[in-house]
Amino acid sequence: MTVAVNLTGVVETPTMPGSPYLVDADGHPYVPVGDGGVVLGVHVGDGVFDVDGDHVAPGVTLAHPDQAARHALTAFACFGNRALVRSGGAAGAEGFVLGKRGEAGRVIVVFHDDVLARLAPGDSVVVRGDGQGASLPGVSVLNVDPAALHLLPLTVGDGNVSATVRAVFPSSYAGNGIGRPAQMWDIDLQVTPALAPGLRLGDLVAVDDLDVRHNAGYRRGYRTIGLIVHGASPLPGHGPGLMPILCAPAENLPVTITTDALPMLRPDDLNCRP
Repeated sequence: MTVAVNLTGVVETPTMPGSPYLVDADGHPYVPVGDGGVVLGVHVGDGVFDVDGDHVAPGVTLAHPDQAARHALTAFACFGNRALVRSGGAAGAEGFVLGKRGEAGRVIVVFHDDVLARLAPGDSVVVRGDGQGASLPGVSVLNVDPAALHLLPLTVGDGNVSATVRAVFPSSYAGNGIGRPAQMWDIDLQVTPALAPGLRLGDLVAVDDLDVRHNAGYRRGYRTIGLIVHGASPLPGHGPGLMPILCAPAENLPVTITTDALPMLRPDDLNCRP
């Protein structure tokens, strides 16, 4: 049995330094549109390369002005947790946690489009954090509400978990997030449309020879399975964001790869309502 806690987050506002430009992997300047705040028109099930943006996540990114509270928000929030807007024009609306990002703690929450239209930076959102500390025989579990596991293409067996994934990548593709605690960071996958055709927000992906039980790093024979929570990035060392949810020796995490065009996760599966 896991312990649930109420967490407070604040709808983030996009920020940037004095210059609006970052530099991509080929040395070209670009403006990082969609990195944080309230993102409109991007949904779970969309392709990670569909929009010309940077780390674009569907819905809202939450943070907290107190750094310690921000770290706790990120560490305790898990996929599938309920989120309730407590202030502003969308007060009373419910959504769910999709995932989390690095950069010192950010949580991604999905709401219906009409709720997003009423949200503003600074609005308060309460997240019912539940899931950290969960376990399965033979498999380490993190960043997922046990009540939401059935929404993912997973089959729990005797000492193993079988998963249907969009792709399997080697650990050499893992970029930003390596060496960080996976309970508080996602891992950017350094992939291109040619390497990850059809990859969508909300898909499951496996990474071989990657151990995220503690700080994320290379371990031969291990496998990590995670949820894609944000889109691609032109920055070197960055890309679509994988939030780890399962980790074990590869024989305990057998996978089947699907090329089905349907998204693996749909927002309505979690019954978020306006």
